[in-house]
Amino acid sequence: MQKLVAVLGGGLAGLSACYHLSRSSKVSKILLLEGGDRFGGWLSSIRRNDGAVFECGPRGVRPAGPVGRNTLNMLADIAIDSLCRGVFAGDCRQLSMRSCFPPLFNAERTMGSIFIGMVLGAGGGPDVPTSQLAQRSSKESWTMWSLRRGMQTLPEALVEALKQAEHVDIHRNASVKSLTRDDRGWEIQLEDGTVKADHIISALPAQALAPVLPPAAGFLSQLLLEISMVSVVVVNLEYEGSILPLLGFGHLVPSSEDSGLLGVVYDSVQFPQHNRPGASTTRLTVMMGGAWFQEEFGAPEDHTSQRLLGRATRAVSCHLGVTAEPLWSSVAVHKACIPQYNLGHWNRLERIRNYISHHGLPLTVAGASYDGVSVNDVIFSGKKAAENLVGNI
Repeated sequence: MQKLVAVLGGGLAGLSACYHLSRSSKVSKILLLEGGDRFGGWLSSIRRNDGAVFECGPRGVRPAGPVGRNTLNMLADIAIDSLCRGVFAGDCRQLSMRSCFPPLFNAERTMGSIFIGMVLGAGGGPDVPTSQLAQRSSKESWTMWSLRRGMQTLPEALVEALKQAEHVDIHRNASVKSLTRDDRGWEIQLEDGTVKADHIISALPAQALAPVLPPAAGFLSQLLLEISMVSVVVVNLEYEGSILPLLGFGHLVPSSEDSGLLGVVYDSVQFPQHNRPGASTTRLTVMMGGAWFQEEFGAPEDHTSQRLLGRATRAVSCHLGVTAEPLWSSVAVHKACIPQYNLGHWNRLERIRNYISHHGLPLTVAGASYDGVSVNDVIFSGKKAAENLVGNI
């Protein structure tokens, strides 16, 4: 029987789910409902008229598998703290290692030591066929890849591909107000009316899905609300000339040194192709806040861009010895952008999925709130949601 599937949320997980559903003959209609006016979630690129590209969210993707895992090379306590801050903007004393970093958890469980396990190899991941591009990344030892016009190109390309499918309807500014169950599936209340669906794949953050569920699913809502989120400040900076005293991807900062500063990314080193053509410049991104946002900056809505910019440039000066003022800057505050996999997260996920199964809800949850926050994780989460519904595609 063909199904009408509604996908809630037009971030990477939702777009991935739609893309894979669109390739199945078992789905008669797909509705993509995005509450905002753009797709791609936290993937957002600034493309200046002079050709420079700056990332306001994730700036690249690490190839999956051993190549990605081998980048985790400093695993003393201070490195774990910095790793948690760099990936989750979170506090390592609160996060679940099992849920946040499965390879590290498996390494410790298998070898008795995180370091030895990572060196010798332990754990593993899902069995995913290797494409020609993935084979090339392995052969050429890529550590990270991006796109010429920035990471936002990826959701833009997915949207364009979905527009070519006749059975996919894409809606932006379609915020979900409530979900109601009936004998056939779901009634989805929007701002300007209702739509029906046989099955829902929710790629909304857990805390956004919780309040729109039916009152009868109160226990499920409670579990979803336990997956907390943190806010992050992203400050993009451009300097004249080559101002870095060293080369590398960037550096993360342990909370004991500066709780408000998460790290600095050396964008010009990793992706020089995004520099302004024909000029010698240095692009940096300063990340601040996370689990320490409230104590360092107050409420996200109370910030001033000038204050945050000043904090970021002082950090660059202190850590890298840069005395020059930036030529250009951009400040963005991403409210509730990264879920926190606090202790017991894996057990909470099991209870969420058991509740959905036990109550026969035609609902699948996907996205960063559940099984990983990286671009790779989120895309794979959408793919799994689609395949679990209609089989391997």
